[in-house]
Amino acid sequence: MSSYQDNPALAQLTLGKSTAYVDHYDASLLQAVPRSMNREPLGLYPDNLPFHGADIWTLYELSWLNAKGLPQVAVGEISLNANSQNLIESKSFKLYLNSFNQTVFPDWQSVQETLTRDLSACAQGDVTVTVSRLSEIEGSPVGHFDGVCIDDQDIEIDSYEFSTDYLATAKGEDIVEESLVSHLLKSNCLITHQPDWGSVQIQYRGPKIDREALLRYLVSFRHHNEFHEQCVERIFNDLLRFCQPEKLAVYARYTRRGGLDINPWRSNFPFEPATARLVRQ
Repeated sequence: MSSYQDNPALAQLTLGKSTAYVDHYDASLLQAVPRSMNREPLGLYPDNLPFHGADIWTLYELSWLNAKGLPQVAVGEISLNANSQNLIESKSFKLYLNSFNQTVFPDWQSVQETLTRDLSACAQGDVTVTVSRLSEIEGSPVGHFDGVCIDDQDIEIDSYEFSTDYLATAKGEDIVEESLVSHLLKSNCLITHQPDWGSVQIQYRGPKIDREALLRYLVSFRHHNEFHEQCVERIFNDLLRFCQPEKLAVYARYTRRGGLDINPWRSNFPFEPATARLVRQ
């Protein structure tokens, strides 16, 4: 269980509460969660962040009315800079997008500009927004994480409580540069405890990481309650602390809920995340 689960910053969230659905534009539906809430217990502060990165959101249920009242549909992609003061709570994001449904926008550019303005204000940081017509992305291939999948190990696991102990002896002696992938990442929503399913890619250069230890560590998130973004930062911080790689990037892509998927990445070197959806997305 996360030590900040009862943080006052969470009390005002609509997450986990009954809410009315609004179908006319209302930017006030967006709710922020301070990134400091999980970073400070890890010893991370704005002036000493060991990473850069972004939270990439895919918006599958984006619709509004054009100037003549004809419904429009699109797929959106949001990239929220990890240096922003806040992350955006996902249920509030869904409710906010629903408020577009019966709202007239004069053109597609207005939708993109509205999303950019509102999300930037909520997150207190830089946001880039792309709104795509279905014809522009139809036929896009399902993507995959490059790297060696560590999931098919013949090991026995009987504990699913989060622990960094698995990483205590994971640091090897040989220096390698490799990409490791697992599709077994499962954590739970900080508030509702609903399961969050994800795949994670870990790219690094440094002492070789023991793959069995890494898999046991990732599986230990199975009963852990944190938001997607917080889990990725915890993984990054733990690997940096215990395994001491020179270069490290952690990128997770989670399955969608409520028409949204969240795909956070954090890196300490120039990193270009592949944004094609994975097979479970």
